[in-house]
Amino acid sequence: MRNNKNSKKTSLSILTIAGVCSYKKKKNEKYMNINQINHFKKILETWKMQLNKEKKDLCYISKKSSNFPDPIDRAVQEEEFSLELRKRDRENTLIIKINNTLKKIQNKDFGYCSTCNVEIGIKRLEARPTAHLCIDCQTLEEIRNKQMLG
Repeated sequence: MRNNKNSKKTSLSILTIAGVCSYKKKKNEKYMNINQINHFKKILETWKMQLNKEKKDLCYISKKSSNFPDPIDRAVQEEEFSLELRKRDRENTLIIKINNTLKKIQNKDFGYCSTCNVEIGIKRLEARPTAHLCIDCQTLEEIRNKQMLG
């Protein structure tokens, strides 16, 4: 049987990265009060800082490049570079989403569905802090996308 405390410490979740625990909502607490906003702001800012730190490590690719005479070695190196560049592209996209979410916090729009304006929910936002749709609207969006793509 797994020890619950150890599994939380070894998890690479966004909450762990930010060094925060899951938010404990108090009885009759107003949704998206200052404590909740600060909780998510810390998560987002820490996540962004970590991504930016990893982004600075990109210079190693150019230092690592060599002109291998063996075509297999060259192909392996090109594939590694390709994977690294795709990873960086995903990280850049995520940083843009984080910045947009931080703007929503600043504009006091954070935590509410951008389609129907219903509360997204603390647990969903902890799992995906950049979420801008409630679970129902997200499901409908995914169904629409599947129908459009075939």
